[in-house]
Amino acid sequence: MAVTFGGAISPERVLVWGAGAIGGTVAAYLRRAGLDVTVVDANAAHVQAIGERGVAITGPIETFAQPLPAFTPDKLVGGWDTFFLCVKAQNTEAAARQLMPHLAEDGVVVSLQNGFNELTIAETIGRERTMGAFINFGADLLEPGVVHFGGRGAVVVGELDGSNTPRLTRVHRALQKFDPAAITTDNIWGYLWGKMGYGALLFAGALTPASIVEVLDSRDARPALTALAREVMAVAAAEGITPMGFNGYDPAAFGPNGTGAKIDASFDAMVAFNRRSAKTHSGIWRDIVVHHRKTECDAQFAPILKLARRSGIAIPRVERLVLLMREVESGTRAQMLDNLAQLDG
Repeated sequence: MAVTFGGAISPERVLVWGAGAIGGTVAAYLRRAGLDVTVVDANAAHVQAIGERGVAITGPIETFAQPLPAFTPDKLVGGWDTFFLCVKAQNTEAAARQLMPHLAEDGVVVSLQNGFNELTIAETIGRERTMGAFINFGADLLEPGVVHFGGRGAVVVGELDGSNTPRLTRVHRALQKFDPAAITTDNIWGYLWGKMGYGALLFAGALTPASIVEVLDSRDARPALTALAREVMAVAAAEGITPMGFNGYDPAAFGPNGTGAKIDASFDAMVAFNRRSAKTHSGIWRDIVVHHRKTECDAQFAPILKLARRSGIAIPRVERLVLLMREVESGTRAQMLDNLAQLDG
């Protein structure tokens, strides 16, 4: 039985921690569908805007404003048994520690993030209270209280050990209120590794001023991007992971048996998928150009670099990507197409 904090905890009560692009979109849809959703965000101006006007969803999918109870972490009171964690990867541990007093004894934290943040969450609050998820829809926080929902993409949720549990059914049912096509999986790590392969391409693209489509569609860029994705997939293989494909990204194309034709087919499919989205640039690119802040690069690739060293696998392009991104983040290197050629050293 879940512990209570001044009242019974219902499966329909959800707390979304981090109400930016991802969290704000999911929270607005779930609340509109009738779930009892509360949001928490560290940005006081964003919280104030939500409190006054709700979360405004804009873009080609739908336009609506959804009232939501919103708090900064220091103002939150009460307890929940279902958390969707939607903060940047580098803020995962701090957020997990902040939410712990509000998490029911048998509650669960679901990571709606990029990277392997489930590892950090599990280390902080316990593996038995952690659930994995994979999301690939396009959204951007435009200003306090306003989120642009640019395009739908894969939404997958799964237990870390691959088991089928009642709480997985409950969380899946909630996510279907956001996207009816959301699915469960017994291989959530496969999806997370697949996303990291694709994510490496997005990080490389953010070294340039070009859009996602322009980078993926560039025949000149594809050799460097292919080599980068191959390195990530090699580490996954060494870990015994079977990466899963999604929205055009075919992990097998970037594996040891991938042919030139399969690689081009995957790139073409990724281009076609991204052309359908109103989100033209990645959140990584926006962190640099719009928000002028550090990206998730270090936090997302640190586990891969660690695993590669442990297995004795050379991934020089991934290492170079991290170094180049640090220079772009700091302003010592300009975003330019030539940066892709620099991935080879």
